[in-house]
Order: sequence, then structure tokens, then C-alpha cells
Amino acid sequence: MDAIKQLLKAHAPVKWLFYGDSITHGALHTCGSRDYTEHFTERVRYELGRSMDVVIKTAISGNKTRNLLESFDWRVGQFKPHVVFIMIGMNDCSDKSGITPQEFEKNLHTLAGRIGELGGKTVLQTTCPIIPGGAPDREPQFPVFMDVIRRVAADRRLPLVDHTQYWIQNAAKHYYWMSNTFHPNAYGHTAFAHLLFKALDIFDPASPCCRLFVP
Repeated sequence: MDAIKQLLKAHAPVKWLFYGDSITHGALHTCGSRDYTEHFTERVRYELGRSMDVVIKTAISGNKTRNLLESFDWRVGQFKPHVVFIMIGMNDCSDKSGITPQEFEKNLHTLAGRIGELGGKTVLQTTCPIIPGGAPDREPQFPVFMDVIRRVAADRRLPLVDHTQYWIQNAAKHYYWMSNTFHPNAYGHTAFAHLLFKALDIFDPASPCCRLFVP
């Protein structure tokens, strides 16, 4: 993560891109509140004074890693981002997706490789856990797919923000942080943002973004 942190200290403007599925898309389940990418935008472009930075979000609800690869040129390539945050896997892990853990792993490696070819840096993220009992098509394989993300990050020496582990450590709060079985609400997105800020060393309890209430 050190190389990403250095970008936040540099004078040159940075293009940040968030890529993923509905959880990063942030539609519907925040009920009009900011999602975690929008909290990131406020923290970086206003509170840190990096107004020339550009924050792009091309996440789409329902996406799997196959979709991220198929539309990569339009949704990532044309922007030539310096940093791409990938949060994916909630749809891949469904037994209806047709995607095995092996394919998921291969797809993540391919995505990171293509980002590298653009000159960008990849930050992998695990996602929020599933509330038990609500998604029988996803729940059995979910831990396996999150472990794949961790393994790809380790194998490629990529930065990892392990939201899943953080949420497990705060399991009693899941019902306050979730809109439904596997989508975070506004509080959940604030929890995402705060952990991301801490990973980047830009969490400041005195800042309005970092003071946002998380039950």
C-alpha cells in the first residue's frame, strides 16, 4: 500500500477508479446517502485539498469478474487510471453464476495484469459478509471466494483491504450495517470508507468524513 500512499502525498493529480458490482455501484441500498466511493471523493478531493484528482466509478449492479473483463476497455482502459480499487465476488460466488473459484482466481489475475499494462496500480478489496440464512446460493462458497481474493493479493503482492474480516470482527453490528442479506446500507458504506481511509493512512477523527456515525 506504500506506493498508493505516496500518490496521496505527491503534487501530481491522480485518477482513482472504483470497479465492481452493485456493492460498489451503491445504487438503491443507500437510500440516497453517499456510498463509500463518494465518501472517498469528499475525503480526498475536498478535505485533503486534492481538487485536481479525479475519482471515477464504473461499477455495475449484478456484475461478475467476467463482466469486468468483457467491458474493461470502456470502463477502465479509456481512463488510464493510476489506481483501480476492485471489489467483486458477491455474484461470482453464487452457484448460479457458473464461475468456479479457479476461474475467479484466473479472472482476478487477468484484471490486475491488464491494469498493470495501463501503468495503473490495483488495490483488491474483499466485501461485506452475507447475513446467515438469506442467500443459500451464495453463502456456502462465499468464504472460499474471499480467500481467493486474499491469495491473489498475496501472490501478486497487491494491496488488500479486507472488509470481510473487519465485518466479521464486528459481527454484532451487521444488522445495522446492512440493507438486506448482502447489500450494505449507508452505515455499511461509511464503515467501508473508514476502513479504506485507515488502510491509506488518511483517517482523521477530526474530519467530517471520519466523524460520520457508524453504529
